[in-house]
Amino acid sequence: MVKKIDIGEVFSGLQEQMRSKLSLSRRILTHPTTKGDVTELEWIEMLSSYLPERYSVNKAFVVDFEGRISDQIDIVIFDRHYSPFILKQNGALYIPAECVYAIIEVKQVLNNSTVKYASKKAQSVRNLKRTSAKITQADGKEYVPRVPPKILAGILTLNGSLRPPLITKISKLSEKETLNFGCSLTGAFFCIKDFSPWGKNMSPYVLDTVNNKNKSLVLFFLALVSELKKMGTVPSIDIEKYLENI
Repeated sequence: MVKKIDIGEVFSGLQEQMRSKLSLSRRILTHPTTKGDVTELEWIEMLSSYLPERYSVNKAFVVDFEGRISDQIDIVIFDRHYSPFILKQNGALYIPAECVYAIIEVKQVLNNSTVKYASKKAQSVRNLKRTSAKITQADGKEYVPRVPPKILAGILTLNGSLRPPLITKISKLSEKETLNFGCSLTGAFFCIKDFSPWGKNMSPYVLDTVNNKNKSLVLFFLALVSELKKMGTVPSIDIEKYLENI
């Protein structure tokens, strides 16, 4: 007899575990900053545990070769292997824009104001400039610079549901503000199904929305992994561009 595992059931248990942890933190922690930090760390730990090892996950600022900097992002999914430098100063992490796959904001509730907040954070990263250099393999074969894929963005929350006004707001975000997916541990999930990371026209948006208290986390995670896979590998950084501005 072939043994089987129900992946949905595994993630349902993980979702309940996350919901319990975050609910407890919300009850016992009174300082808003501390509460937020703990929540972010729980999500970072979860993503670090379940995403393939090629992806690094941390809280960070994103910078470009002109020295411009994004807002601080709760969760940045980035490529450490192909990055020549990750900067650390006074406890803060600074990641070159070329290395970023996805950015995610963590809030307590999924609603109009938090969606707006997360979309502005996404815009602050997508406004940065990214370089792309040719790649030379060990055998001497060269590959032309590739177009950097569009950076994914999302929102993760403890509570909240998807009502028609909120769905409408998500669907009308501009290209740089777009939230590609979102998840509430009380059961809401959304994603943009026709999102293309290769610069194609993203309109009109096609939103897939679900309100299911046991499946939102697994749907979010699988959507994230699927989109990361489409992106392939981040482009090679053009170091000369950075040197010109130092």
